[in-house]
Amino acid sequence: MAEGFRITKRTVDSLPAVDSPKVFYDSALPGFGIRVMPSGAKAFVVEYRPGGGGRGVAKRRMKLGTYGEITPEEARDLARDALADVRRGEDPAGARAAERAAPTVAEMAERWLAEEVRPKKKPKTAAGYAALMANHVIPALGSRKAAGITEADVARLHRRVGATARIAANRAVAALSAAFTWAQRARMVPKGHNPCQGLDRFRETRRETFLSGQQLERLGAAIREAETVGIPWEPNPAGKVKHAPKAGNRRVRIAPHAAAALRLLIFTGARLGEILNLRWEHVDFERGLLLLPDSKTGKKAIVLNAPALAILAELPRMGAYAIAGEDPKKPRSDLKAPWAAVARRAGFVETVEKMSEDGKPLKDRAGRPVLEERATVRLHDLRHTHASVGAGAGLGLQMIGKLLGHTQAATTQRYAHLADDPLRAASETIGARLAAAMGEGATGPAGAVLPMRRKGGD
Repeated sequence: MAEGFRITKRTVDSLPAVDSPKVFYDSALPGFGIRVMPSGAKAFVVEYRPGGGGRGVAKRRMKLGTYGEITPEEARDLARDALADVRRGEDPAGARAAERAAPTVAEMAERWLAEEVRPKKKPKTAAGYAALMANHVIPALGSRKAAGITEADVARLHRRVGATARIAANRAVAALSAAFTWAQRARMVPKGHNPCQGLDRFRETRRETFLSGQQLERLGAAIREAETVGIPWEPNPAGKVKHAPKAGNRRVRIAPHAAAALRLLIFTGARLGEILNLRWEHVDFERGLLLLPDSKTGKKAIVLNAPALAILAELPRMGAYAIAGEDPKKPRSDLKAPWAAVARRAGFVETVEKMSEDGKPLKDRAGRPVLEERATVRLHDLRHTHASVGAGAGLGLQMIGKLLGHTQAATTQRYAHLADDPLRAASETIGARLAAAMGEGATGPAGAVLPMRRKGGD
């Protein structure tokens, strides 16, 4: 190429074909050039020595853009800006490479879960964080660079999720905030970069349902029916069932261990995981205790009142776990199906219109509202009901908190004194009232266990 070559549209179009990649440099702006490939593709580049170094510093070449996507004039301006940055001591190509290597939100979340959450949190907590990331954060921000996320991005995510699930929106932002805090320590994002901070969360109304005496009676009747003759069901009128069972055969039965788990949840006030993961070795029948080596709040003792003791005493032993599942070697994973059947029979389910993500009612093709069933009573509300019965009996909040495990037992030695502890009388009071309301059984003097009463063919 002759001296005095200046990169313009005319000169670029007239460049000769090449057998190997070749750069033609502009004579007016040192370092600015156009690279021609054997295929005919052309791209604008700029070359410089980082830090303004001499010949001992290796040159760096940075692509400015492809000819056709940007014009020679636009490329010249970009080259001038890049060379100006070099004179200020910057390294444009290095900065661009660092930006490309910077982790995305998905990569940040993956490392946070693997290195911080799963090794330090309980499995259920870790699974909850992973679900929030997978269901809400990653679909919206996963491909974005973590360091480039702004407060506006997080606010947009919060609004979109909150259109249908405000609590989930708050939890998703809280999880993302924790990930950013960890990422700062791991040097994945700049120090102080947490776009979740300062965001106004949705106001949450704590949902606590306490069953009334009438509801407890319906619950007890539904459990007895479910474990004996079964709960009747009707085919979906919208479905296409050619050979539905006869009405007399359309009944859902639940396993004895599932029925026992439901009763234990309300009689003890224990958490679901504590009952489903209960091993026989942790049941102390002599002292009437569940001695749990681990729970949400650590090592814990749960007082067993007479109704709870009777349930465990009558329960067949199918393996290491008190609540046997399909595999006796593993704990039962949940009580979703049994509780759904019992709750529906007890009248704890309402039919509501299904809403879209933007908060509008969904319609089917015929323009009719799409309906869905929603539980008005959750399994966790059985624990709340246990506490409410104790409060209604005049028991102190501190004592109820101890029964529910809100405070840890100090040492294993305390277990030996629980038989004479006021917690025993408190637990017996709650258990007796619940059992009477549900028609499940009664206790005699000093908490002696009387035979369980059965109703409805139970």
